[in-house]
Parts: sequence; structure tokens; C-alpha cells
Amino acid sequence: MAPMINILILFMLFLSRQVTAQTNSDVLKMDLLKTEIIKMDSLLFDVAFNQCDAALFKKIIADDVEFYDDRSGLSTSKPNEIKSLLAKCERTEKLTRKLNSCTIDKLGDFGAVQIGEHTFYIDGKPEGTGKFIHIWERKDNDWKLKRIVSYEHRPIKK
Repeated sequence: MAPMINILILFMLFLSRQVTAQTNSDVLKMDLLKTEIIKMDSLLFDVAFNQCDAALFKKIIADDVEFYDDRSGLSTSKPNEIKSLLAKCERTEKLTRKLNSCTIDKLGDFGAVQIGEHTFYIDGKPEGTGKFIHIWERKDNDWKLKRIVSYEHRPIKK
């Protein structure tokens, strides 16, 4: 009877080690995913939006993008999104965006969801905040911003 108990204990230790190994692997995968999405967010806003890099913006946005906005409704036109960026860049006042916070989760084999809040600045002064949901699709080794929900825009009280 004692040898059977020893075998069961060894088997249970083996299983618990396997579960821990899978958990550590999952944690590393999630850390990598978060790093990649934060990098994409930075390219999208710190470079493309804030510095008016329309070529990078065009590369990041999916061809079949859907942009839902609490102020303007639905846009399903990538060319219109690019025109909107170019129009923003032609304004005399400089509109920029800073990420305040976000959470990131995987969406199976499709990609990732990013949910967050950001602040918009005009000529370096905070003007308003907004919340967003971004659905990122991984295609081969590239990330594309597929769906955007931008909502709860609020002016900053002065």
C-alpha cells in the first residue's frame, strides 16, 4: 500500500509542476502581448497622431477599420480616417494625446483588446479626457487596429 501512496504523491507533484510551468509560460506570453500592444499604442498616438506621421497611421489602421465615436457616430472608411488625421495636423493649434491607463487582454488567436483612458491636449494644455476600446488583430507578425470605440469624452474642468 505504501508504494502506491508514494507513486500517487510523485504523480501529483509531477502534475503540479506541469501546471506551474504552463502558468509561467502563460504569464510570459501575456507580458509579451502587453508589451507589443503598448508599443503599438505608442506608434499609433505618440508618433502617428501626435507627430502627424500619416504613412505610419495608414500602416497601423486595418483596411476594414470600424471607428465608433460618441460624438460623430460610425466611420468605416480608412481613407476618411487618414483625411481626418491630415486635417488635424493642418490646424494651427497642436492637438496631442497622452495615454493615462489601459488594460490589455488576448482575444484567442485573433489578437488583443485594449481598454483605456487618455487625455487630449491643445498646445500642451489638457483639454479633455476620453475612454477607448481598441481591437487589435495580429496578421502574420504585424498588428492592425481593426475596431475602435471612443467614448465618454469630457472636457477638463478649469
